[in-house]
Amino acid sequence: MSGDPAPGILFEALRDVDRLGAAYRDWESLIRQARAADLLGTLAVRLATRDLLGHVPAAPRAHLTGALYRCRAQEAAVRREVEAVRGILQPLHIPVILLKGAAYVMAELPPARGRMFSDVDILVPRDALPAVESTLMLGGYATTHPHPYDQRYYRRWRHELPPMQHVKRMTIIDVHHTIVADISGVHVDTAALFAAAVPLAAVPGMHVLAPVDMVLHSATHLFRNEDLTHGYRDLVDLDALLGRFGADPAFWSALPARASQLGLGRPLYYALHWTWRMFGTVAPAPVTAAVAAHAPPAGSRWLMEKLVERALRPDARHAATLWARRAMYVRGHWLKMPMPLLAWHLTVKAFRRDEPSALP
Repeated sequence: MSGDPAPGILFEALRDVDRLGAAYRDWESLIRQARAADLLGTLAVRLATRDLLGHVPAAPRAHLTGALYRCRAQEAAVRREVEAVRGILQPLHIPVILLKGAAYVMAELPPARGRMFSDVDILVPRDALPAVESTLMLGGYATTHPHPYDQRYYRRWRHELPPMQHVKRMTIIDVHHTIVADISGVHVDTAALFAAAVPLAAVPGMHVLAPVDMVLHSATHLFRNEDLTHGYRDLVDLDALLGRFGADPAFWSALPARASQLGLGRPLYYALHWTWRMFGTVAPAPVTAAVAAHAPPAGSRWLMEKLVERALRPDARHAATLWARRAMYVRGHWLKMPMPLLAWHLTVKAFRRDEPSALP
């Protein structure tokens, strides 16, 4: 099945929003692609910032304006949810780090502008997990994955608890104890993340990752992930973070060493490569040279070039995009667990019935 006839128009629009003036004609495809990529709000914000929204024809402007209102409402909801979580966990007196979208909002970082949200992600110390889970349950959250296999999968093989949903607000919270599962073979020094975390003055007890760690987490989340449905949105987030933090020379000088320390040099290599390729973002030459040491072998580099370029496209109906995302899905799982366990897990997921099944 063929997809959008011009899948590159969203890339071009976000790289150069000034091109979307009164003479622009391909609004239908652009709106469809932006919505599919979860970037309609981002596009609307960039147009509004450049005072171009008023020049958009009425029909597409209605979609863009609606996205702006929705993003503002979701941002307000995130702020309320973060405050609720802070109040629930405050009696535990443990450090809590906000991750991804919630961190961007509460720290007022560029990726928050126009971003859509699906949940709140937090990072807590591993030894505090039982207390955090029970306290959140008393606060109205319940697991969304009651199946025994899913519970075992998350608790033994992932880097987080099964997602939890508030029984009244229906909001989702993901509780992480590290940013990469140990079973993957990458052992991130989580204590170093907590030691460098930046407290949020407006939300006592809550923190965000230090700039270098936030970029590395964003890169890791994108380039070790099995699901690239929102991969282009995540790349836009990553580019915005580099744009904000990269104004400080100390950020660039610290980034390669921190990536090596945490064992995240490969995701950083891909992050710098793809933000350069898609947005023209250029890291300082010494940084690029240092990160080049983490590049994959030539064959893997060629294959990733083809798969990522296709998987990031918003035309999910296109057969090539579909197959690229499937290949990245398998790769993401392969990076997360050893091959025997991966084979078992995919087999169980493929043939499992709704009722509880035997655990390995």
